[in-house]
Amino acid sequence: MSDINYLWAPPAPVSLPVRGTRARFPVNRLFFVGRNYQAHAREMGTSVDKASMRPVYFTKFAAMLAQSGTLAPYPPETADYHHEMELVVALGEGGFRVSEAAAGRMIFGYACGLDMTRRDLQAVAKAKGNPWDVAKNVEQGAVAGEIVRAEGRILRSGEICLKVNGEERQKGDLADMIWSIPEIIADLSTYYHLQPGDLIYTGTPEGVGPVQPGDHLEGRIEGVGTLDFRIGAPD
Repeated sequence: MSDINYLWAPPAPVSLPVRGTRARFPVNRLFFVGRNYQAHAREMGTSVDKASMRPVYFTKFAAMLAQSGTLAPYPPETADYHHEMELVVALGEGGFRVSEAAAGRMIFGYACGLDMTRRDLQAVAKAKGNPWDVAKNVEQGAVAGEIVRAEGRILRSGEICLKVNGEERQKGDLADMIWSIPEIIADLSTYYHLQPGDLIYTGTPEGVGPVQPGDHLEGRIEGVGTLDFRIGAPD
């Protein structure tokens, strides 16, 4: 028994269900790739030249994670809350400065995910050259479905789509990603000692847009699964 006298109970570990088992995937860190689909980059007013650029990353606290099926309040301090449907890579092994060829061995599986964004706050931050933290690191603003095991398997294609209240908003294909999964893992591992339990959100296709209280979001990725998320009344 631990003899540490905490002033209050530490937070419970963050975890996700693993399809077909009662085991839970313990979540460590949340990494996000920005502008990994050219059409989405264009709708954000920019473009990506893979030959001269590296992926752009940001992070969210693991405590911000919400499971599929959650009803989350519309967050404060925004009037333009956006959905971004993404493939999530769940790491089962760690690595540092790994090669693209070795990156596959680190994959435990995949999940459907949403990167929810206070877009108006992001626009203000971009204009002023400030960090995006309050725009991206939103409570219950990183959503993930159950993890499907796929040790070592690289997903290179498959439809990714999102409906809001039954209306299709986003539709693309994983083949449209600018940086592939091995490229992302290898590049990210030059900045961090990647660890088991890390989740990597790999970017969103075009069609991002606002949601409102009462909206029902339904996502799907071919070969991975589905995701369900509802927006509640404002906080």
